[in-house]
Amino acid sequence: MKRPGPVLTLLAGLVLGLFLLSLNATTGTKSASSSQVKVPAASTSPSPKASATSSPSPTKTTASPTPSKSAPPNADYAGRTDDDSSAIAVSLRNGKAIAYFCDGHDKESWLKGDVKDDGTMKLTGKNGSELNGTLQGERIRGTVDLEGQRYGFTADKAVKPSGLYRATATVRGAQVDGGWVVLPGDGRDQVGIVNRDGEPSAAPDIDPETGAVTIDGEQLTAEPVTP
Repeated sequence: MKRPGPVLTLLAGLVLGLFLLSLNATTGTKSASSSQVKVPAASTSPSPKASATSSPSPTKTTASPTPSKSAPPNADYAGRTDDDSSAIAVSLRNGKAIAYFCDGHDKESWLKGDVKDDGTMKLTGKNGSELNGTLQGERIRGTVDLEGQRYGFTADKAVKPSGLYRATATVRGAQVDGGWVVLPGDGRDQVGIVNRDGEPSAAPDIDPETGAVTIDGEQLTAEPVTP
């Protein structure tokens, strides 16, 4: 038996080498292909915009309603003029007012009129006398015009027996009309005038508890005065 020649052996080796080389190339390609990992592309979608926070609507300021002015209280007031020469008392009831001004000798005036809701008042009397005043809390401040002279005054809220009193009667044939301003306190500080048929003179004191007063020997009763 003949052994293959050298040329045949060389050819067989060459064919084997080519086969192996081809096999390695194929395997490498597959390995490389399988080793490629697909990385997902980064999202290019823009992130959602943060919703803008709407500014709160400005709070509407509601103006407080103007408090309604209440009617002046029903009360009495008494005091003196700024020059301390005279006294005055004012009585308020249901929007009406009556006042008495006197100096305790021979000058006096009864005045009356309306009181406005804001506490102002204009009262009038005989011979052009006039009172202009304003209620200020627990007192009345104002002026009295009488016989060509003006008097400023302050009258504080009066608690009985303080206040305004009057007595009228016929005594010994004469028409008697007496007026009294009982000033704040115990009722002993009084200023008054008694007219006998139009002739004024200083009035005797009244009993601050009962209003009793004796005029020309006859006992009368001075009553509180209201409008």
